[in-house]
Amino acid sequence: MAYVINSECISCGACEGECTVSAISEGDGQYVIDAELCIDCGSCATVCPVEAPNPA
Repeated sequence: MAYVINSECISCGACEGECTVSAISEGDGQYVIDAELCIDCGSCATVCPVEAPNPA
């Protein structure tokens, strides 16, 4: 189960640098997670200041 970033995302970019498999990229207005690459480690969720990444 991959993580997804909800609408609470403030586009700070903290999660992108934390992703060990480069599954996170800047989307239109917020960051997005590529479900095919995500390994469900949760590293992105631990650094997000607004708790936007969550398990799908």
